[in-house]
Amino acid sequence: MLRLILPILLLLLAIPNAASAQNPLPAQINRVIQAHGMDPQQIGVWVQPVSGGEPWLAHNPDTALNPASLIKLATSLAALEVLGPAYTWKTRVHLDGPVQGGVLQGDLWLIGGGDPFLVTEEFWKLTGALRRLGIRRIEGDLVFDLSYFELPEETPADFDGQPHRVYNQPPHAMLVNFNALHVEVSPAMDGERVDVAVDPPLDGLRVDNRLRQRGGPCGGYRLGIRYRVLESEPGIAVDGQFPGACGRHRFARTALTPEDYVHRLFTALWSQWGGEFTGGWRIDEWPHTDREPDLVHESRPLGDLIRLANKHSNNVMTRHFKLTLGAETLGAPATPAKGVNAILDYLDSRGIATEGLVLDNAAGLSRHNRITARQLAGILRAGRESPLMPEFVSSLALAGMDGTLRTRFEDDPATGRMHLKTGFLEGVSSVAGYIKTADGEDVIAVVMANGPGVHWSTGIELQDAVLQWAFSR
Repeated sequence: MLRLILPILLLLLAIPNAASAQNPLPAQINRVIQAHGMDPQQIGVWVQPVSGGEPWLAHNPDTALNPASLIKLATSLAALEVLGPAYTWKTRVHLDGPVQGGVLQGDLWLIGGGDPFLVTEEFWKLTGALRRLGIRRIEGDLVFDLSYFELPEETPADFDGQPHRVYNQPPHAMLVNFNALHVEVSPAMDGERVDVAVDPPLDGLRVDNRLRQRGGPCGGYRLGIRYRVLESEPGIAVDGQFPGACGRHRFARTALTPEDYVHRLFTALWSQWGGEFTGGWRIDEWPHTDREPDLVHESRPLGDLIRLANKHSNNVMTRHFKLTLGAETLGAPATPAKGVNAILDYLDSRGIATEGLVLDNAAGLSRHNRITARQLAGILRAGRESPLMPEFVSSLALAGMDGTLRTRFEDDPATGRMHLKTGFLEGVSSVAGYIKTADGEDVIAVVMANGPGVHWSTGIELQDAVLQWAFSR
C-alpha cells in the first residue's frame, strides 16, 4: 500500500526536540553563530568517524530542518542501489507509416522514457540514427507519447516566481537538454554592440537583441542583462547595458514548452542530417503497444548521471531519478507519490528512521522538506557501506576542484579531501558528505542552518567553520 505523505502531519512530527542538543559546539563555531545572530536552535550538526563510535559533534541532531539540495543524497543513493549503476533510460521511436523512396508516409512518434540527460548531443545521435534508417523526408507530424510520467500540473513560477530559471523546469517524459537555452553574449569590437547567440539553434526561434555595451568594471545586477520571453511569437529578447569588461558571458534560461522545444530542435537537427521535415507536433498515446520500436536510444548509465546531478546539483535530473525509481518498483506510470514511497521504502530497508522526514520535493526545491542531521548521517553511512560506495562518493563535489565546490577550499590543505553535497535556498544553507581529515581519518559531516539570511555568506562561514574543525581535529 502506498503511503500518503501528508506534509502538515509530518511537519507536526518534525517539531524540534529541546532535549536533542548534545555536546557543545567548539568556540570557533560558536563565534560564527554569535557574530551573525544565527538561531542555534535552527542549526543541526553531526560529525562522526566513518568507523563509528560516539559523534565528535551532535548539535540538535534530531531537529528536523529544511535541507535544501542535501535531500538529493537520499534520492540519488536510493536510485543507485535500487536501479543499479548500469541502469539506462530508453527513448523509443516508431514510424507510423511506410517508408518509400526515402519518404516516411506518416507520423514520427517519440515515446518519452524520462531520460534525465537527453542533451543536444544525445538527441543529435538519435536523429542521425533515424536518418540512417533510410528516411530523408517525413511527411507527417512529430507525435509525443508522454504517458510514462503521470504528473500533476506544475507551473515553473510556483516555487520562487522565476519561471524561466532552468532549476525550476518541471520533469517531463520527453525532456531534451533540460528545456534550456544557453544564451551567449559577447561585446563587439566597435565598443557599442553586443553579439547574442543561442545554443542550441532552434528552428524559427527569434532573438530580439537590444543589448548595448557600457564602460566601467565588470559587475552589476545580472551584469545589466534583462531577459524576457516574447509573447507575440516564439523567441526571446535581451536588452540592457552590458559591461564590455566582462568579455564573453553565458547564461541559461527556458523559453518554450518542452514539446515546442523538441519540435524546433528536431527540425534543426534533421536538416543538419540532410533531411526534410515541415510537420507540426501533437501529444497522443501510441496505440500499437505490441509493436517493437523502429529505433531505441539509450541514455548514459545511471552511475554516470548521478555524478552530473550531484556535483552540479541538477534539480530536474534528480526528480527524474525519483519518478523512475517509483515506476520501476511500483509500476508505471511514474508518479510523485510512487517515487516518494520508493525512497522511503529504501531508507527503511537500510534501517534509517524516516519519522518526521518530509519529502515534498526529491531534489530539494521546496519550503516544506524536512530531515534531521542524524537521518542525513545515516544516509551517508549507508552510502559509505554500500557495495556501490565508489560510485556514490565520487558523485559528490570535490573540495576546491569541481562541481559546486570548485571555488571553495582552493589552495587549502583540505583541497581534494572533502566529497560534499551543498544546499542553498533562501533561508537555508547546508552541506554534507565525507572528509579525509589531516590525520587521515574518514569522517561523516552534516551541517544545516535555517533562518533569515543564512543563505548569504553567513551560512558558508558556518559550514567552513565546522568543516575546517573536523578536518583539523
